[in-house]
Amino acid sequence: MDKNRIEGAAKELKGTIKEAAGKLTGNKKLEAEGKGEKIAGEAQSTVGKGIDAVKGALK
Repeated sequence: MDKNRIEGAAKELKGTIKEAAGKLTGNKKLEAEGKGEKIAGEAQSTVGKGIDAVKGALK
């Protein structure tokens, strides 16, 4: 498994937690930061999946 997938999943989780905390406390800035981290994590995870697919195809 590519490290981007792992790091991306961690960012996505962190973003989800931040977003939820922002919603819970009414902190729009924290909520927006969480959404941004979540999207960045999803993108990084997708890159990792692509790398894994290429590695698998080359085997």
